[in-house]
Amino acid sequence: QVQLVESGGGLVQAGGSLRLSCAASGSIYSINAMGWYRQAPGKQRELVAGITSVEPTNYADSVKGRFTISRDNAKNTVYLQMNSLKPEDTAVYYCNANINSGRYLRSEYWGQGTQVTVSS
Repeated sequence: QVQLVESGGGLVQAGGSLRLSCAASGSIYSINAMGWYRQAPGKQRELVAGITSVEPTNYADSVKGRFTISRDNAKNTVYLQMNSLKPEDTAVYYCNANINSGRYLRSEYWGQGTQVTVSS
């Protein structure tokens, strides 16, 4: 089985920074695209940032210029560096990965979510 383990969430003051990490483990042949999503109370889940096997793709308009997504393929890990955090960034952040579990098996996986709370 494949699992995604997230870390780095917590409480931070407005203007501060956090770095989220998501490590994939298990029966992994290779990892395709990865991404970070978030969902705040009363709001729809949204894509925060996505990254292919080589470069970032999409950023939500609300985080452009403040967040940076990156990955370490050797460690099967994706990161989300969050700077200049705002109270509006408060949400549960979820890691997502499209993974080849075997040569012919490709599936989408989700992390359990990590809470990010930004206080003013």
